[in-house]
Amino acid sequence: MYCQQCEQTAGGKACTKIGVCGKTDETARLQDELTGALITVSRKGIDISDKQLSEGLFATLTNVNFDNTALERLIAQVGQPYYDLNKVCDADENVKSLKTLLLLGVRGIAAYAYHALVLGRDVSEICAFLRKGLAAIGEPDWGMDELLPLVMEAGKVNLSVLEILDRANTETYGIPAPAKVTMEVEKGAFIVISGHDLRDLKLLLEQTDGKGVNVYTHGEMLPAHGYPEMRKYSHLKGNFGTAWQNQQREFADVPAPVLFTTNCLMPPKDSYKDRIFTTAVVGYPELTHIGEDKDFSPVIEKALELGGYHENSKFTGINGGAELTTGFAHGTVLSVADKLIEAVKNGQISRFFLVGGCDGARPGRNYFTDFVKQAPKDSVILTLACGKYRFNDLDLGTVAGLPRILDMGQCNDAYSAIKVAVALAEAFNCGVNDLPLSLVISWYEQKAVSILLTLLHLGIKNIILGPTLPAFVSPAVLNFLVEKFNIAPTTTPEADLKKILER
Repeated sequence: MYCQQCEQTAGGKACTKIGVCGKTDETARLQDELTGALITVSRKGIDISDKQLSEGLFATLTNVNFDNTALERLIAQVGQPYYDLNKVCDADENVKSLKTLLLLGVRGIAAYAYHALVLGRDVSEICAFLRKGLAAIGEPDWGMDELLPLVMEAGKVNLSVLEILDRANTETYGIPAPAKVTMEVEKGAFIVISGHDLRDLKLLLEQTDGKGVNVYTHGEMLPAHGYPEMRKYSHLKGNFGTAWQNQQREFADVPAPVLFTTNCLMPPKDSYKDRIFTTAVVGYPELTHIGEDKDFSPVIEKALELGGYHENSKFTGINGGAELTTGFAHGTVLSVADKLIEAVKNGQISRFFLVGGCDGARPGRNYFTDFVKQAPKDSVILTLACGKYRFNDLDLGTVAGLPRILDMGQCNDAYSAIKVAVALAEAFNCGVNDLPLSLVISWYEQKAVSILLTLLHLGIKNIILGPTLPAFVSPAVLNFLVEKFNIAPTTTPEADLKKILER
């Protein structure tokens, strides 16, 4: 195997024997074959459905599908000989870098397209670009001049699919509103639901209604508490645990089943494997998988069998907080835009920091906790995705009548942060780069790559990225990003804050 698609890749270079994520060499090979088969159909112009395309690409993301049987089935459904991805690895280092960047961006876009597709949205134009991007990866003679524009186009297309998904979510589940979410688990039977898929959560809430089974979100499902259509279910109680990389510890002794709807699944330990269920694109050998009928009866039966805790159990975040706040999507933030603008003008708010992205297990991610703790007390911290679990249980008080930490949602909700930034720039009659706004982004997997490409498409500069720079970025490609966008790696919170505030 040769895999460098995520931030935790072995030695900061590539996983070559077994994935740090836990996938085997055989699983990596099958994921490459599936990707290669999709490249083949894209180059030949063979017609496959948008669902088949987006689902196939989604299954190759980090921490999504470890089930070789499921991957073999997806390969068989494509039914084409696969393009050998080793040809990318053997290319000139800059071509390899750009093709890898394009492939990871395509995978991230496909994940968002999949979420929009299951809500009945038309993603045909998005999938047309996925085919275009995959075909380009298989072009033997393309160099930097041909690939770089396509990489930047990926950022534009990702912005489009994020907007489609945002509209799909709000039209289906309502406009998110601020919500305080407890981390305490009540006694009695319960289910923990993880991943990103709001439709699966809604179906689970419908099927558990009146059954005496409570539901708790986990990881990227936390923002679901902000949606009116979710909040109307009284048995949606709170949030269990923290970010995805802590699941092997946090799930070890939980007397309840866990349902994974999308990423991020880690290989479950034997001590709790019988309590993990998967659905949609997620898969792992020997786990019970809920098919397209979405009949969650086995999950509900397991919850009733296990019975939950005998008394209320208290949990806290990594900083000791017991309550989280979410629901500050663009609808809420822009409804008070006039107050925010006035607060900036009269000096109440000195700066906005967008601190968010994917969390991970690599040492050094406490940087983001320390950065937020040290940010000026008159600043606002916008956040999204699971990176927020590094600090979202902190009590930083308020500024201009708002909590200093504003959780804007999942990584799927990156459109919210972009929409707010663009709206503020329009209100101040300036460019986004002229706003008192700084982006400090943590990355881990392929959806984070597609979001980064969107930020670059919008011309946003001075992004601080960490905890490490991507292993697949060649020196020449990195030099391009530094010269054009002034991207910089994280150093220390103190040094980076000093540089930001002096700019």
